Amino acid sequence: MKKIAIAFVMTLVVAVGSFAQVDRSKFPVAGPAPEIKIGEAETFTLDNGLKVFVVKNTKLPRVSFTLVLERDPILEGDKAGMTGFVGEMMMGGTKNRTKDQLDQQVDFIGGSLSASSTSMFASSLKKHQDKILELMADVLYNPVFPQEELDKLKKQSLTGLAQSKDNPNAISSRLAASVVFGKDHPYGEMESEATINNITVDDVKNYYTTYFKPNIAYLAIVGDMDKAEAEKVAKQYFGKWVGGEVPKFTYPVPERASKRAVALVDRSSSVQSVINLTQPVQMKIGDADYISSRVLNQILGGGSASRLFMNLREDKGYTYGAYSSIGADKLVATISANASVRTEVTDSAVYEFIHEIQNLVENGVTEEELAKAKAELSGSFGRSLEQPSTVANFALNIDRYKLPKDYYETYLQKLNALTVADIDAAAKDLIEPDKFIITAVGNGADIKEKLAQFGKVTMYDNMGQPAKELTADADMTAEKVLESYLTAIGGVEKVKAIKTAKISMDADVMGTALNIAFFYDSQNGRYGQKLSVGGNVMQKTTLADGKASISAQGQQMELAGEQLEAVKLNSFLFPEAIYQEMGYTLTFDGLKDVDGTPAYKVIISAASGAKLINYYAQDSGLKIKYENPASGDTFYSDYQAKDGVLLPMAWTIKSPAIPVPLEAKVTLLELNVPIADADIN
Repeated sequence: MKKIAIAFVMTLVVAVGSFAQVDRSKFPVAGPAPEIKIGEAETFTLDNGLKVFVVKNTKLPRVSFTLVLERDPILEGDKAGMTGFVGEMMMGGTKNRTKDQLDQQVDFIGGSLSASSTSMFASSLKKHQDKILELMADVLYNPVFPQEELDKLKKQSLTGLAQSKDNPNAISSRLAASVVFGKDHPYGEMESEATINNITVDDVKNYYTTYFKPNIAYLAIVGDMDKAEAEKVAKQYFGKWVGGEVPKFTYPVPERASKRAVALVDRSSSVQSVINLTQPVQMKIGDADYISSRVLNQILGGGSASRLFMNLREDKGYTYGAYSSIGADKLVATISANASVRTEVTDSAVYEFIHEIQNLVENGVTEEELAKAKAELSGSFGRSLEQPSTVANFALNIDRYKLPKDYYETYLQKLNALTVADIDAAAKDLIEPDKFIITAVGNGADIKEKLAQFGKVTMYDNMGQPAKELTADADMTAEKVLESYLTAIGGVEKVKAIKTAKISMDADVMGTALNIAFFYDSQNGRYGQKLSVGGNVMQKTTLADGKASISAQGQQMELAGEQLEAVKLNSFLFPEAIYQEMGYTLTFDGLKDVDGTPAYKVIISAASGAKLINYYAQDSGLKIKYENPASGDTFYSDYQAKDGVLLPMAWTIKSPAIPVPLEAKVTLLELNVPIADADIN
């Protein structure tokens, strides 16, 4: 026992002595990177040029087949959007099976089968391997490209495009691509209603016959299969695939801006600004700075402990998150830093982005940041190895990017060997802080002048194209715009003669029929709005006796302040006739482009702070858009005469509360009719 006690004391002394010698002012020195044993993919090539990679994995009785086409990016021009249809068109049916039959047979075996313009994917249990390969080969060899499938896809695409035009993140993405790459580059061209409508079945067929060739394809097989079996099934199902010459394309390399500049999309209903600092970069997997760029980005904006995140969210509270990315692409990529911030701090947020980027380039990173970034990236790399498909992807990358055979096996060693000097050098080599394009999507009236401090501000539309230069007459005023509108719809006398109105509208949202009813009683200061689904009122807004409330699903909330004032503003069928009488302030904000129509913008403000914005067509004088920062935008069209007054019979409502634009048609319109309490309540 005495010997044990002495040994324990000596152990304790050594432990305490060792602890005392730790210098906690320095980040611990990283140990040697672990040796990574990555399962090697076996490979072979069929006579038709198809390269096959096999990764055997017997943990589960499953097998997957991934087919990838290695083609150059394509400039689609007046058919932009066509490649997005190819995969779905191929899955639309074959010479042997209709789309429904194909889907049913895949579902029956619990498998998965999909296609795109550059790939196909199939997976199933091992015992259903032959069936899923039979179906995959049928889609590959025998697609029929049905016209009805294209019609459906075009309709869906047009709906999605319409929705994206009011989505600030989608607008920001288009804007960044446009200013970095330009419309004459595959990465910068934009699909539109015109290009989508231009697409024909023959276009899709021509693409398929041109690019679906085995000599530019890779097939990755992952699962319960060895090389011998893989050779057998590859020859059986893909051996008769005929090769051919595939077009090659080259494009000018996008140049960085000569100096910092600002690209702005005015979305006046926004209460936030989506900002993005971006510039092109030449970077692909395997480049000398590739791994360094991963570390660099991790430190700048790669996660919740990055410089951008800690500054803009944790310190300043400008945003929920600020991030960056350094892309990699065989053609060209981008460096970006982005966030969605409150309108009032837009310029401050941009300043902090620039500060962090400049500080990174000029002053470099710390040992602690480097060690943390290495640990995070090492962990991510290690977790990726848990998926057998990762090994197949590594094998494909080695061939596609002409990487050393041991590139991924030595990845962690290369990562661990990076020094602060390496990362600092990469930052100076890759990033030019004074050549970023700053893109912003937000309320132009509030942020345009503030953003001018960072560079010349150029206006763009919501499709990423330079905004039309529109100039209003020098003597135009808000009062003149409203006078022109009232004259256009029938005149002030006829408008004021309308004291009450009932309007019922029908709409459809993703297959669900809706009814929206409005009840106007300006004579008695009453207003009602009801949203019904299947005859049941789901939401209603009520204004009576100077009080307003909104009810939904049995819950009622009284409105006050700006919300109450906003309801009062909306309670008039023709509020233009009473704005000035009610003491509202009118502000003329120039001539704007509203989806191709020049329109005068008028801002209507109440003393309480409530505000709405109307747009009136320059040529007709008619109101074509109503904008509410809280509820969204409403577009008016199809004006028809009723009792001598023109009223819009078609409304398109875009609101954050609904996933797609709501197209509503007036089905009932009654003027100067009794409004019962039941209508309001």
